[in-house]
Amino acid sequence: MSSALSRVRAAYARIEAVDRPEIWIDLRPRAAVEDEARIIDERMAAGEQLPLAGRLFAAKGNIDVKGLPTTAGCPSYAYDPEADAPVVARLRAAGALVLGTTNLDQFATGLVGTRSPYGAVRGAHDPARISGGSSAGSAVAVALGIVDFALGTDTAGSGRVPAAFNGIVGLKPTRGLVPTEGVVPACASIDCVTVFARTLPEAEQALSFMASPSARALPPLPQRTPGPWRIAVPPVEQLGELDPGWAEAYEAAVRQLGAAGAEIRAVDLAPFTEAAAMLYEGAFVAERYTAVGSFVDKALAAGDGTLDPTVAGIITRARDIPAHRLFADQDRLAALRSRAESELTDVDALLLPTTPGHPTLAEVAADPLGANARLGRFTNSTNLFDLAAVAVPAGEVSGLPFGVMLIGPAFTDERLARIAALLRPEVRLAVVGAHLSDQPLNPQLLALGARFDRTTATAPVYRLHALSTTPPKPGLVRVGTGAGGALIEAEVWRLPAEGLGRLLAELPRPMALGSVELEDGSRVPGFLCEPAALADAEDITSYGGWRAYLGGGRR
Repeated sequence: MSSALSRVRAAYARIEAVDRPEIWIDLRPRAAVEDEARIIDERMAAGEQLPLAGRLFAAKGNIDVKGLPTTAGCPSYAYDPEADAPVVARLRAAGALVLGTTNLDQFATGLVGTRSPYGAVRGAHDPARISGGSSAGSAVAVALGIVDFALGTDTAGSGRVPAAFNGIVGLKPTRGLVPTEGVVPACASIDCVTVFARTLPEAEQALSFMASPSARALPPLPQRTPGPWRIAVPPVEQLGELDPGWAEAYEAAVRQLGAAGAEIRAVDLAPFTEAAAMLYEGAFVAERYTAVGSFVDKALAAGDGTLDPTVAGIITRARDIPAHRLFADQDRLAALRSRAESELTDVDALLLPTTPGHPTLAEVAADPLGANARLGRFTNSTNLFDLAAVAVPAGEVSGLPFGVMLIGPAFTDERLARIAALLRPEVRLAVVGAHLSDQPLNPQLLALGARFDRTTATAPVYRLHALSTTPPKPGLVRVGTGAGGALIEAEVWRLPAEGLGRLLAELPRPMALGSVELEDGSRVPGFLCEPAALADAEDITSYGGWRAYLGGGRR
């Protein structure tokens, strides 16, 4: 596996290459991160166990990172935290390196990623479209390959909407499972710290270090009756207006789960969408005034030009909501929650599009409140109902990512992830060298969620060479029938399709990805070597495999 130092250097080069300054509020000085990476490498070399050694992450700008100001997207609000937020500290203790804090909709108020004096964060795949908010910079930093994972927050959907728009995974854990100390609140009673990653296993790994299992008493979960996964799906007409092609993409995701063996059941979506409208249109928005209202009032009086006018308007209007309205809304929410729980009885998850569509920057600028409200149609109710959720990619529409989310009762986080994995197509990969079980690069496969399939051998049409690389690895070259080829030991692994794409993106020369023929005549993707790299490489074909060569056992 590459060193922490080399990964840091590659990340800063990537930051320069993508030229997206609006992603960041503050970057840590490169020299400081490199020094920290050297220490990580030294500790690993000394035999210390650091499960996240060299993994790079970013934190949303409302999460405390010691040494950087916490701004919550408002420069005049900034303060210097005395310590990392617990979620940041836990990740760093496991060997992860934080690069900086990312841009957001100011005070985490928005789902668009444009409400910031640091600039509108553009979508990773189409700069004319929004990135989604409020955790905008975090999602784009992951999608563009700058960091391995990133922290966001989710009150109304901010840890899921940007995931959908940028083709990545967003985990919104059960409320309270991850501590929110050291996080500027939006609505403190329902805020969640979330994680973005390019693959589900990476997101789950990061979340495992962030979580506090004892933070809430685990209630008795309903006993699940035996059988296949049961997925609740509303009639398409209940989804309301969707962007062109989105209904078809959603129905394709439903079919994919069905083909994977899930049982599809009908559900009434009404209580979910009615509750979603209450988050901003009802009295619950008053909690946003409780969080930062006093600051906003003073800043407006002082003519602070860094306040986003849309955000300031939402927060100040919340100041005058009468108390009796809150009690009425709490009663109504309780009734809707009861209906929602009834709809989810004896099902494992509710499947929904993450959003109804993906607007352009111009469309949001023309109607900032209306565009934002539309985006929360499926996400706003999740925390109000105390549910867990995971958002995952589910294909493309018109060349842009399309995403769905699975929602379930509190503390069903692991169950939701297992179901979500059914939506991520798997591919097979043949390995013959440093990616074999117990070899130095095998952790790369495990981090991508790869699962061992079987041990086999190539067809007798390849030769194997020992390359001068770090770590040592062999080069497999096809020579064809009758040209001195031999059976070479190989392993076949199964991994998510997006994981194979990431391996390819990081594959160093002279290695290449190609089609490898196995001894049974089947073909699977596998690592091959460019012939030009073999001039000074030792031919080790006679050993029959990389492990035998390392052990000195010639066939």
